[in-house]
Amino acid sequence: MDQDCDDVRRVLKGDISSFESIVRRWQTPLINLAFRFCRDRQRSEEMAQDAFMQIFRNLHKFRGEAAFSTWIFSVSLNLYRSVMRRKSLPVESIDALMDIAEGQFPHLQIEQQERDELVRRAVAVLPQRYRDAIIVFYFREMNLADTAAILGVSEGTAKAWLHRGREILRGKLERRSATAAVTKEVRI
Repeated sequence: MDQDCDDVRRVLKGDISSFESIVRRWQTPLINLAFRFCRDRQRSEEMAQDAFMQIFRNLHKFRGEAAFSTWIFSVSLNLYRSVMRRKSLPVESIDALMDIAEGQFPHLQIEQQERDELVRRAVAVLPQRYRDAIIVFYFREMNLADTAAILGVSEGTAKAWLHRGREILRGKLERRSATAAVTKEVRI
């Protein structure tokens, strides 16, 4: 976006107030990205604020070779990874989540919203490289080239990570679905 590059140039020339425009444009996307990691609104806002501090301190490193969005997401993603490594959240397996949902609603199929939440939680327990690839590609709706740039890997590697992450998710969900079907037959 040209506006981003203009604002970056202004900030680097000493007009610090131009950074406010960058924050306004990118605040919601960065909070949403952080939320995919921590699943806590207040914490995601704090993480995004930390990301903006990091972006401001490293603005001189933006070379303009890639889109500003790619650079800003890359900086933020690296920071969010670090935060999550330092302060890990309790994680639940998809199997445990399905058991809980079935126990609460034994006679109802899981609603779409509940399925979406289960998928989001399943993504959260994926190994980091697959989780990051899926979050950037699907949840941030980036193309493969931008995803690879944000992750700092080749397109082939990003594609492989996406494939492997989907396979792991598919296996967990199919296994869980088969177990649920057998359980329903036994109850009938």
